[in-house]
Amino acid sequence: MLSEVIKSAAREPQIITVRGEETAVVLSMEKYKKLSSPKENLVEFMRNSPWADTELELPERPPEKMREIAW
Repeated sequence: MLSEVIKSAAREPQIITVRGEETAVVLSMEKYKKLSSPKENLVEFMRNSPWADTELELPERPPEKMREIAW
């Protein structure tokens, strides 16, 4: 029975229940390694982006007017 669960986990995660409550999951080693490997942070993600060297052309904004403040 366990060997069937393991073989099925190679195709897709297998949920194990105890008294009808989802308790555990059996994953393929490939999916486990992918989930447990360290993720890059946002800065690393942006630096590794194919668009990292792209300059953004932003429209110029008019200067904001000063507000009058009543004392």
